[in-house]
Amino acid sequence: MSDPAYRELCSLAGSVSRETFDALQTFESEFRRWSSKINLAAPSTLPELWSRHILDSAQLVPLSNGSTRWLDVGSGGGFPGAVIAIMMKDHPGARVTLVESNRKKAAFLSTILGRLKAPANVLAVRIEDAWDKNLRPEIVTARALAPLPALLGLTYPWLSRGARALFHKGRGYKAEIVNSAHDWRFDLVEHRSVIDAESVVLDISNVQAIG
Repeated sequence: MSDPAYRELCSLAGSVSRETFDALQTFESEFRRWSSKINLAAPSTLPELWSRHILDSAQLVPLSNGSTRWLDVGSGGGFPGAVIAIMMKDHPGARVTLVESNRKKAAFLSTILGRLKAPANVLAVRIEDAWDKNLRPEIVTARALAPLPALLGLTYPWLSRGARALFHKGRGYKAEIVNSAHDWRFDLVEHRSVIDAESVVLDISNVQAIG
């Protein structure tokens, strides 16, 4: 990856060390290698892996207000959780937990994040089975996992204890927000994606269940 890619990363994620940039490069290479064996992402997105997946994930870091305890649910091939974990190498005391029930994907995440010495642990369980794991995240993330009403239900055990959510959402996000109002109250800030003009990051806090 060339220096322009490093500058692009820093422009959207803030100060990033060269070591962390190199680790993200390694993650990208290993992701491509493993993708030839197991389905980590849609093959059509692999040519744009750096921008569409890695940079899209990295943009969450400056939105976190310096938070170091993260929980990524439905991590899949590692977006955004693995990228966040690698970037948290620059932050002392950081810890990122990734929840992914697919054993093959969880094995990939454990292997590559362990190799890169990222401050991460991977739970190969369903999201509901992680509710009692005594996790205390400051930030909960999810990307391409479920419609917002269901996503709030899946993450409510953590959001109800004060965690903020940073959820990637595509062009249909406004309808999801409206649908969520039937069952949930919450504070919301919409951050326009710096990668995709039709996408947003929903910054959700103070979540309360209705009824």
